[in-house]
Amino acid sequence: MKKNQKLNRRDFIKLSSIATASLPIALSGFPIFAKEKPAAYQFSTENDNILVLIQLQGGNDGLNTVFDLNQYDNLQNVRSNIIIPENDLLTVNGTTRFHPSMSGLKAIWDQEKLGVIQNVGYPDQNRSHFRSTDIWNSASSVNDYISSGWIGRFFDVNHATFPENYPNENNPDPFAITIGRVVSETCQGINSNFSMALEDPENPGTALVSNTGNIPDNCYGDALAFVNETIKQTNAYAEVIKNASSSGNNLSTKYNNSSLSEKLKQVAKLISGGLKTKVYVVQLGGFDNHDTQVVEGVTKTGKHADLLEELSDAMAAFQDDLKLLNIEDKVLGMTYSEFGRRIRSNAGLGTDHGTAAPLFVFGNCAKNQVLGDAPEIDTQVDEKEGVQMQFDFRNIYSTILTDWLGATKQESTSILFDEFDALPLFKSGCSVALSTDDILLEKSEIKVFPNPTSDFINIKFFGTNERTRITLYNSIGAVVKEISHKNYSSIQHSIKIDVQSLPKGNYFIHYQTKGNSKTKKLMKY
Repeated sequence: MKKNQKLNRRDFIKLSSIATASLPIALSGFPIFAKEKPAAYQFSTENDNILVLIQLQGGNDGLNTVFDLNQYDNLQNVRSNIIIPENDLLTVNGTTRFHPSMSGLKAIWDQEKLGVIQNVGYPDQNRSHFRSTDIWNSASSVNDYISSGWIGRFFDVNHATFPENYPNENNPDPFAITIGRVVSETCQGINSNFSMALEDPENPGTALVSNTGNIPDNCYGDALAFVNETIKQTNAYAEVIKNASSSGNNLSTKYNNSSLSEKLKQVAKLISGGLKTKVYVVQLGGFDNHDTQVVEGVTKTGKHADLLEELSDAMAAFQDDLKLLNIEDKVLGMTYSEFGRRIRSNAGLGTDHGTAAPLFVFGNCAKNQVLGDAPEIDTQVDEKEGVQMQFDFRNIYSTILTDWLGATKQESTSILFDEFDALPLFKSGCSVALSTDDILLEKSEIKVFPNPTSDFINIKFFGTNERTRITLYNSIGAVVKEISHKNYSSIQHSIKIDVQSLPKGNYFIHYQTKGNSKTKKLMKY
């Protein structure tokens, strides 16, 4: 680098592996990845709604989390070594059941504060932990590599110069907080991460700024100046965090000593203490259970059962605390994981990387429902097949942006790089927008016949006068063919598709339009 050339944050990160490894964790919580700014959009952050994201790291096995009695016998056939006895499952509604370790989540359901969204994923599922996590955090398509996160872009519009001159009089609080040592990439903005890593609110870990000696006029001096400014900012945020923690309270007696319970306890205390942070991120790892997912012969116990119990109990304690603190109306929680597991279990009492899985939305404003269809289980399922996507995760993000955080539909489209229809996730009167209050998922079925087939299929459906996308997927979630993507009038339509060239096996027809999303299995012989 030439003398007098201004050091930017990306250059600084390149200077040493030590800076890359330590700065985002120990000093600032602001990892830097420069990227061009997307098309202009504006967001409102005026409402006091708060979003809490719970990341389940490793790929949660949705088929061992939420069960449907209509599919139970087939699931038992393909998962005989890990299936939980039906009598041990917790009753949710007529056909839906929870894992027996999830009594806390069942309690939230009984309080009518839980939404279960079935079969959430994305097209062309990438079964790599790292890449799939990147896709969920950035809200990108599978072929686009985006360094910013969807929450980071939300903040970046009105705070493009961040972190320079922050905090300030108008923005004294951190925009986002990750409870842990590493900031969440969901909060990565165009120039900087809006999340601050925090392990102990009572002791945020401030450091002294060096103000002795002359800072050299070169790239290393710029690096030192950057470190000093970063520490100053961290110290400034530490003061408001300590004040909120001192002013805050926890009233629930349901918290235990688990890691996730302690993290959510800290979040509730900071919110009750008046911290204006908009987004909190917590993580629970350990879900990559390729083997010994259950204890042989006692399948309701084991590693996965322990994780689900920790998750469920922590969520229940947190929700109870929010209610007792009288702040539950402004807090929404959401779980997510990079992918689900395969339908067929393996010989090691475990499951391998799959595709879609259920996702939980919880809070006083969450609509109490099981949204979507139960995963279809075929006893002849291929060993690589996963649960097929019904809802794109970006439909959920779009709903949260518009109906909870206050973005317009156009703004949501900009931040997610495409248009994704909102889903009915909120109770009437809770949404800050009008986009989903009156939306009802259509119950009309699409028909795919003949099935099985060797040559042609017919797809029959009713149009909605809205954009309709029909896609053909293979058994591992890869797009085989984009059948149609256009508006259809509100009459019955029929499309004939030639599948003669396709290899034998299982495929899926995915139909999506406003208010309706369906997946139908197709067998080619």
